[in-house]
Amino acid sequence: MGVRVTVSVLALAAVLSTPAFAASNTAKVEAAAKVVQPKVVAWRRDVHEHPELGNQEVRTAALVAKELKALGLEVREGVGKTGVVGVLKGGKPGKVVALRADMDALPVLEKTGLPFASKATATWEGKTVPVMHACGHDTHVAMLLGAATVLAGMKADIAGTVVFIFQPAEEGPQAGDEGGAKLMIADGALDNPKVDAIFGVHIGPGDANAMNYRPEGFYAGADRLTITVKGKQTHGARPWAGIDMASVSADIIQALNQIAARQIDVGTSPTVLTIATINMGVRNNIIPEDLVMSGTLRTFTPERKAEVIAKTQKAVAAIGDRYGAKAEAVFTQPYPVTWNDAALSKWVKAPLEKASPGKVDDQAALITGAEDFSLYGQKVPAVFVQLGGRKADVPAAGAPANHSPYFDIDEAVLETGVKAEVFMALDYLARK
Repeated sequence: MGVRVTVSVLALAAVLSTPAFAASNTAKVEAAAKVVQPKVVAWRRDVHEHPELGNQEVRTAALVAKELKALGLEVREGVGKTGVVGVLKGGKPGKVVALRADMDALPVLEKTGLPFASKATATWEGKTVPVMHACGHDTHVAMLLGAATVLAGMKADIAGTVVFIFQPAEEGPQAGDEGGAKLMIADGALDNPKVDAIFGVHIGPGDANAMNYRPEGFYAGADRLTITVKGKQTHGARPWAGIDMASVSADIIQALNQIAARQIDVGTSPTVLTIATINMGVRNNIIPEDLVMSGTLRTFTPERKAEVIAKTQKAVAAIGDRYGAKAEAVFTQPYPVTWNDAALSKWVKAPLEKASPGKVDDQAALITGAEDFSLYGQKVPAVFVQLGGRKADVPAAGAPANHSPYFDIDEAVLETGVKAEVFMALDYLARK
């Protein structure tokens, strides 16, 4: 289940206890992160080659639990369905800090050509789909295991407790299911011990080793949009005898595009309303009775969210009425805005600078991507950070984004991610 490597906790402990590093935690962490880097890369490749969809992360969770137990951590499995929580109690009393990684992959057919590319398939909402770590969660798992290894080697000197949260289903559960941060919290991921603050790192296509974040609102809030239309089936040669679902879907898409472009001021608050799937029909010459469309809404304020939902529902219902069909828009699976605690955001720049000197931007642009890390931030002070992972030979303008079948990273940045997580945890616990 694990990966064969030569690095051990004893080897790290030897590095960390070397007199040359005794005076500097920074030097200790840098040395330990370098030692564990081959293991982090091996973990990343193993998880990447064996991706699992949300709430199906059985193999990944078993790997995580095995490695955490080998480090001597207290481990809870089956948290939030397939989640894992590891607890490292330091040698001295103090506060409790949490670090979080997500484990789930996406229904994407990988096209990277990597020697460890995924060939996996799985069932998602009734369909057999290809599976790929197209959002970098494989790297998140590997980096957090690396951070756990480094911190376990420094256990005696840690003043407090570090909680490692490995979460399933960040991308959202299947329709009608539950999962992700919501269930992790309900299952006590932030309790026993009670967490005082939490940090997270997400990799992306930015400049390698760049670390970006901003105080307060950072990632957008998200809602899943499902549109259902009930019409009248007819022959494709006689569209007037039924309700043309293709025309209905086209009108709905045009109307929704106009909401974001013409009916609200996107200058005051970024807004994205996207239709991503259209499902109707089984034959080329039958106009079907049913149409189902799905998409996503991204907003940064509750007021904007309510406004767009109201306009969308009104427009969809009106288009259905015009065609003589019944059309309804429903919004579910809400993620709030990922909110970085203002005071913690100001403080965290120093530990991030130690991880990636001169490459930290604490006033990054708003991100229209969404994260259920936001739910932890509603419970305890939180900071979420982006780590750039683009390879040097990939132009910035054409770099494949997260969720692309070509998404890949420069594995050298994993060492930076490990250091960032370790420094955030150690420095937080050392705060007076």
